[in-house]
Amino acid sequence: MYPNQGYNPGQYPNNPPFGSGYPPQMPQPSQMPQPSQMPFGAGYPTMPQQPAYGMPQPGYGQQPSMPNYGQAPQMPVYGQIPQMPGYGQESSQTLYGQAPQMPAYGQQPSQPPFQQATQPSYPSVPNAYPQSVPNYSSPTAQIPTQGYGSYSSPQHQQQPIQAQQYAASYSSSPTAQVRRGRPTVLPAPNFDPSNDAAALRKAMKGFGTDEDGLINILCRRPSHQRVDIVRAYKTAYGKDLFEDIRSETSGNFQSVLIALLMPKAEYYCRELYEAMVGAGTDEDALIEVMCTMSNQEIREIGMMYQRMFGQTLESHLRSDTSGNMKRLMTSLSTGNRDESMRTDVNSARQDAEALKRAGIGRFGTDESEFNRILCLRNYEQLKLVCQEYEKLTGNPLEKDIKREFSGDIEDALLSIIRVANNRPEFFARRLHKSMAGLGTTDRSLIRLCVTRSEVDMEDIKQEFQRYYGKSLKSFIKGDTSGHYKHALYALCAENRS
Repeated sequence: MYPNQGYNPGQYPNNPPFGSGYPPQMPQPSQMPQPSQMPFGAGYPTMPQQPAYGMPQPGYGQQPSMPNYGQAPQMPVYGQIPQMPGYGQESSQTLYGQAPQMPAYGQQPSQPPFQQATQPSYPSVPNAYPQSVPNYSSPTAQIPTQGYGSYSSPQHQQQPIQAQQYAASYSSSPTAQVRRGRPTVLPAPNFDPSNDAAALRKAMKGFGTDEDGLINILCRRPSHQRVDIVRAYKTAYGKDLFEDIRSETSGNFQSVLIALLMPKAEYYCRELYEAMVGAGTDEDALIEVMCTMSNQEIREIGMMYQRMFGQTLESHLRSDTSGNMKRLMTSLSTGNRDESMRTDVNSARQDAEALKRAGIGRFGTDESEFNRILCLRNYEQLKLVCQEYEKLTGNPLEKDIKREFSGDIEDALLSIIRVANNRPEFFARRLHKSMAGLGTTDRSLIRLCVTRSEVDMEDIKQEFQRYYGKSLKSFIKGDTSGHYKHALYALCAENRS
């Protein structure tokens, strides 16, 4: 249908016909048809036309009124401050301590004055008790990171020695500094486990075995790199490196290489298990591990022990020891020693007096008091306790422990004291014990060389020379031979002779 077809001009008299021009004249309200008069299908009434382009909009420039609940505030002209209901009046809500005034529009609100609580001052301790940490010829650092096989970087090794002093009180003493050991086995630069795996395969493939090739790889890589080598070897050749080492080597040389291939936590678990399984108990191994490990190391060993052998380390220790040694091993297996490395002179004096009352100050010995102090205090605090004890009694604590105890419990308590006072010296004495006299305790010698080579073997060598007047190398040379000796040389960073 065309636009005018069927159009009735009488229906909307003020509407011109199609094409009659622009603009149309709007009908008067009296002339608008009522909805009841509109025929069916006539459509919606026409909407008011918008003004032409460029003409002002209806109501432009007027202030629209914004209805609000209970009041319709007028919108201000641009640039004026709106007057909001109640704005600027004091808040009825009371803040803690003070009710601040609301600021003017555009100004920065002011914060109420903050009343800072003052901490009570602690009485100062006289300067008559300055203590200094024994000075070693090795760098110092902050508390070392936990974990096995920690080592220091070359930059760290070049740092000067820093003086250390005990703080006068626990409240004001900073975290004490702890010496980081100097290892003899450092991470290989440009390490590639695939290349090392290929070198090991070449050393064992074909007729005969290149033992020097095995030593150059396995004895000169830290634990985390050796783990990568074991994985790369199996991936590349589909064979277990442990099995190939066992088939190509023997004796103590094989024991060294197998110990090197194990992760540290697993190796310690096997050493503890072998020390307790079967007839008899190797208390030296238990003391060496349990009296020297950090809390994190003991907990990692405990979890690994449970997975490997189906029982907790604590239960096995309790079933294989007795008396005071059983209680000491139970306390150490919790891995709950204070490791804050903070010191308190007053607390050290109190502990020294408690140890005196529990030992030489009474008939008999209160072993539980020695157990409590030596298993709870951090090593820096124990060092201070030893110094205060000697001032109080005139005797070193070690001497009175030897007087009050005997057997394995004596050795264990002395080990804790010696580790606190001079850890490298403790391990130097353990190495000497493994090689002194007739015969050699190869298991202990291997364990000490394998584990301490990545921690503080340089310090141990230095203390060994100072304490015994001979080098560690000379003792190893006199008690071992062949590739076994060369492997220990490599772990201790000694040249062959």
